Amino acid sequence: MNPWGPPIDVLPYFAKEEQSLMTLLSALTPEDWTRPTMCVGWSVKDIAAHLLGDKVGRLSRGRDGHQSDGPRHGEAFPRFIDRLNDEWVVACRRLSTDVLLTMLYEFMGQTTDYWAKLDLDVLGDPVSWAGDAPAPRWLDAARDYSEFWVHHVQLREALEHTPLEAEHAEPIADTFVRALPHTLRGVEARVGKQVGYTVTGAGGGKWHARLERDGWVLDRGAPPSRTPLATVTTDADTFWRLCTRNAPDVSRVKTSGDENVCAVVLGMTSIIV
Repeated sequence: MNPWGPPIDVLPYFAKEEQSLMTLLSALTPEDWTRPTMCVGWSVKDIAAHLLGDKVGRLSRGRDGHQSDGPRHGEAFPRFIDRLNDEWVVACRRLSTDVLLTMLYEFMGQTTDYWAKLDLDVLGDPVSWAGDAPAPRWLDAARDYSEFWVHHVQLREALEHTPLEAEHAEPIADTFVRALPHTLRGVEARVGKQVGYTVTGAGGGKWHARLERDGWVLDRGAPPSRTPLATVTTDADTFWRLCTRNAPDVSRVKTSGDENVCAVVLGMTSIIV
């Protein structure tokens, strides 16, 4: 069973987002680099260092087959990821911004090249927020892009800069909603029942999850049923903030149907927590 729905092609977006990011970072003043961000305890420079860590980590694991240490005994996976991220960011505070920029420039395009050389339709590693089973590589690539996009938006908000171009957000909602079947795994209902999610505005769309004998599966489009179990509607900005716990404005959310199921849907996260 494929619970994740039809593939997403994010390859055309990587290079454009990366170019926009580097244009932003290369124009920063010394004061800009020290600004606080919505990532508690992290400055603009810290997020830039985290993005570098994401890129070199992906290339080291995926392209080069490098094996690093796993979680410590008794350490939960989310805590393990948090620890690695914090250790990397703290270490990068020893770098000047010029050195950090040079390293980011050095790895520009390499993540795109890595994904472009793979068969994205085969199963690879799990995408933890979408389930524990091996996931298709296109979903892992989409997860990568969404990570870069979210941190890029956080940087622009911290810098009070112009918003990131809307075109870069086109695959974000379609990526984050792939967590819906996993989110609904504990919801009991009759086979065939459906849950709808609508995201309005640029980059939005309609999706629905349907309960089959083996579990929930996702598809694009509004629920075919006239009486879905539950539906949630919100705008694209609120949606990504809901999925990443980035201070969403829940007044923009509209729900209908089973209130308990709606609450489960609104608890959906598309990041490791």
